[in-house]
Amino acid sequence: MDKETLKYVLAQAATRPLPPTAPRALELPLDSRKVVALVGIRRSGKTYLLYATMRRLERQGVDRRRLLYLNFEDDRLLPIHAGELDLILRAHEELYPEVAGQRKYVFFDEVQNVPSWETYVRRLHDTEDVRLFVTGSSSSLLARELASGLRGRSIAYEVFPLAFAEFLAFRGLKHEPYSRASEGRMAAALLDYLQTGGLPEIVLADEALRPRILKEYVDLVFYKDLVERYGVANPQVLRRLLRHCLAHPGSLFNVHKLYQDFRSQGLGLSKDTLYNYLAYLEESFVVFPLPVAERSLRKQAVNPKKLHPVDWALAYPFVAEPSLDAGRKLETAVFLHWRRQREDLAYLTGDHEVDLVVRPDRPEQLVNVAFSVTRAETWTREIAGLEWGAAKFPRAPRALVAHELGARKPPTGIRVLAAWQYLLAPPSP
Repeated sequence: MDKETLKYVLAQAATRPLPPTAPRALELPLDSRKVVALVGIRRSGKTYLLYATMRRLERQGVDRRRLLYLNFEDDRLLPIHAGELDLILRAHEELYPEVAGQRKYVFFDEVQNVPSWETYVRRLHDTEDVRLFVTGSSSSLLARELASGLRGRSIAYEVFPLAFAEFLAFRGLKHEPYSRASEGRMAAALLDYLQTGGLPEIVLADEALRPRILKEYVDLVFYKDLVERYGVANPQVLRRLLRHCLAHPGSLFNVHKLYQDFRSQGLGLSKDTLYNYLAYLEESFVVFPLPVAERSLRKQAVNPKKLHPVDWALAYPFVAEPSLDAGRKLETAVFLHWRRQREDLAYLTGDHEVDLVVRPDRPEQLVNVAFSVTRAETWTREIAGLEWGAAKFPRAPRALVAHELGARKPPTGIRVLAAWQYLLAPPSP
């Protein structure tokens, strides 16, 4: 990375029109006096949140030349060495001397690609009149460096694919209360959401192009965010694991069983390899392991975790969309509805199962999810699970969420809710 190349990259970023951005629920603070960090899977919308923030600053009258944007995946900047980072502000001051001495708004995209970035960002924060925004695609890397390098100087936001409410906004739809026609449109939009997923680029793309975009996207995540980043020695096993996790949303992950399956297919691996590779998927925001609701750490360890992908559409390059269970996709959508706001989530298993327990140490809500409860056996199973959960946690509100509801009356204490309504409501008891 040299100063003249930096000037070219900075000038291009400062003069080109900002791309249009669709509204997202998350709006970044402009003057928090903290380093604002965005973490999340690739293509979840982190860069466009930076663009939206830059657009807000422009509307407030901030000179575009005071907005400094660098994407550290730009090949013109590679390779990047820690000692060269001081060139960034020097190049900017030489390029725009007329705004020297004025506050700068600095946006560093995919900052995990820069060695010792946290040391440099901390020094900028402490010594310069700047407001800093950084993004990254690795939870462990960013968390470790934010904690050790920035030491209380940062606030972090997780960026997920679109929630259902955001999906509606991207589609130009809005629910009209007390309108049956609107309720029908919302139910239809939910089916569209469960088929398309929430990755912004996929939602906005022509339907014919979506399979190609998804395949290229999954390949990029696999090779760059997993194999390359972690130096994976057995990419064949990792790809099989990735396929398994994505193709079974909301399913229990049994390491011993999967180990036996892989060994029977002729794959050489150890259980430790599976645990390590699963950790890589979690750290790269590909999957979220949901633990069992047990206070005992031993019981948590021996019970399998339930895996939810960050977006069920990521499975489509591996398995055809119709083969994915719609109820499992809906269960993942409900899990992500809560996970966007909080991490204290679990599931409950035993004689029956509860799909989601909010705050397992003192449950605030028990939730079961089914695509349809019109069949008597499905209704009975889901209600029995919630009543079994209520025997353990009698004060916890209970909800059954489904796309097709039927006409049965639930027992006292159980709310039965249309899935589209549940996903549009704020996550609360």
